[in-house]
Amino acid sequence: MKKRENGQGMGHLRFSYVASTSGISVFRARHNHIKMMAHPERYTEDQMYNEAIRLMEHMRKRGRTTNKVFGLDNLPKEGGYFVCPNHQGKYDAIAIFLSHPTHIAVLMEKEQANKIVSKQVVDLVQGERLDFADPKSQIKVLDKIAEDVANGKRFLIFPEGGYLDNKNTLRKFNAGCFRAALKSKMPIVPTVLIDSYKALNGNSFKKVEVQIHYLEPITFEEYGSMRKCEIAELVKSRIQAKLDEVLGGAD
Repeated sequence: MKKRENGQGMGHLRFSYVASTSGISVFRARHNHIKMMAHPERYTEDQMYNEAIRLMEHMRKRGRTTNKVFGLDNLPKEGGYFVCPNHQGKYDAIAIFLSHPTHIAVLMEKEQANKIVSKQVVDLVQGERLDFADPKSQIKVLDKIAEDVANGKRFLIFPEGGYLDNKNTLRKFNAGCFRAALKSKMPIVPTVLIDSYKALNGNSFKKVEVQIHYLEPITFEEYGSMRKCEIAELVKSRIQAKLDEVLGGAD
């Protein structure tokens, strides 16, 4: 998977406000994260996961953002699966975590995943880090995710790998991440984020409503005979179709 840029040059006044007014919550999250990681045997998965959710819910409220969720019935009722959304900005993972009804882990680029807040979240939800500079380690991480999902875990993966100022438009989907899907043979849930970039990547302080659309799963029976690049295009086309339906071709 290629390294992708993450919004350099974009206005981040809204994010700066949320970060600068969240000192107590971030300090508490770091303190609890250190305790939980030092003695994981003392805490349940629910306790760790809920700590991450608490931090993200705080950021949502400080960012004056609401989530409008569609298609929860499309999520498989049993077993593992991949949630694969488009990528617009810093709020994207928060939107998925706060709208997804059950535990879900996340795959995040190593450098981003080791930043404050992201580090706490990735660890507490038992996510994985991907080192774009080490292709061999990427394969190991994706194979581990495939095994975990085959055993019932849900994983959030952003096929675009990063974002620039793309807003409600799509960038190229990286084929490499679909290695995990092919090895696990588990469903892929294309997911559409609309206006997520406004939540933490803009300069306005107006209230924001982010739409999250969970689409019908793509089963292994449908994608199993495809190459990774073909799967990437299939997922992208499903997301683009929903974007066109909701936005009517407008950004």
